[in-house]
Amino acid sequence: MNVPADVKVTKDPIVTKTGDGKSALQVWPLPLDEAFLEEFLTYIFTNYWDQVVFGPLIEGAAYEMVCPRAPSRIRLFDGYLTIMFDGPHFHLCIGENKGEPSDPTPEALKAHRKPSRAEIFRRLDKDGAPISWGFEMYNGAGEPMISIFFANPFLSAGDKLTPEPLWGRLAMWRDIAQRYLGREAEAFDETGKGFR
Repeated sequence: MNVPADVKVTKDPIVTKTGDGKSALQVWPLPLDEAFLEEFLTYIFTNYWDQVVFGPLIEGAAYEMVCPRAPSRIRLFDGYLTIMFDGPHFHLCIGENKGEPSDPTPEALKAHRKPSRAEIFRRLDKDGAPISWGFEMYNGAGEPMISIFFANPFLSAGDKLTPEPLWGRLAMWRDIAQRYLGREAEAFDETGKGFR
């Protein structure tokens, strides 16, 4: 597990009911320190760039983007992790953004930009079976910064519904869950019936 030795990550999820009361979300909070988030996001985008769908999910908009190719460069500078794809790229504040010595970032803006919550999630359907797996991170104001959806057995690589579950697509979830949460593969993940 690649969590800093001084940080405790629970193997048991926090379970919350969604607004409709029928489905639930299981979350595992992650450390918020810059070194951990840099390693975690670098691992995902280096090893699973061709399997993730990502972008911010905000009220009124959902950006579901895919990587055009393997990252050409991943760089951390002044609290921002930049993931580049030979042209297209994005920046995520994962640490303290100090600014220029002649123009330092105001404390309130530092606090707003810096992550306040990062978590791995498993979404359950109305019957309590897993339907979606991923990662979400929020800034200091509680605003969504990024959602990363892991490979899903109910969706093909082109984001189309599969006629039958492709259970091999759980490999990413199982690797991330074992590596960062210390959880072994669970038969529970293969109990879902997909999107209906």
